[in-house]
Amino acid sequence: MEQFIHVHKTFEKVLYADQKVNNREFDGCIFKNCDFSNSNFSYNTFIDCEFIDCNMGMTKLAGSSLKSVHFKTCKMLGIEFNLCEDFLFSVAFQDCMIDYSSFANKKMPKTKFTNSSMKEVSFAGADLTKSVFDNVNLDNAIFNDTQLKEADFTTAYNYKIDPEFNPMKKAKFAMKGIPGLLEKYDIKIE
Repeated sequence: MEQFIHVHKTFEKVLYADQKVNNREFDGCIFKNCDFSNSNFSYNTFIDCEFIDCNMGMTKLAGSSLKSVHFKTCKMLGIEFNLCEDFLFSVAFQDCMIDYSSFANKKMPKTKFTNSSMKEVSFAGADLTKSVFDNVNLDNAIFNDTQLKEADFTTAYNYKIDPEFNPMKKAKFAMKGIPGLLEKYDIKIE
């Protein structure tokens, strides 16, 4: 990873925990079974990249560009995605553990979260228009002034969202999720 530009490379079983990799560009790269935990990946650019089975817990991404980046079966605890570059920010998550991370104030419409754990994740001020939360655990996730227009929570669970503070016109919810929308009223639904 010493080069400044990497195009269509596969990085497999790279152990880079507690390391610093800055000011690099990765275009069309695949990262497989890598350990980047507690690393500093600030001010990098990732375009059309894929992270598979990687440990990225507490990785710093401040100022980094994530442009069409997919994460599959990754451990991503405590990542501050809110500090990533806003321009063309586009991510997708499948079978990931993203607990304690932050997407506060990110514009990320049409984002797909699939089969993932997102406990205590902050979406405060984020734009999640038309995003999909497919079988996602949102236990104690923070939704405050979050744009949820046409978002799909049909199979999501453990969420608590206050409709008064989160615009959600035409958002989709399953009947079993209704208590998560009415919790503040302390009423019982049977």
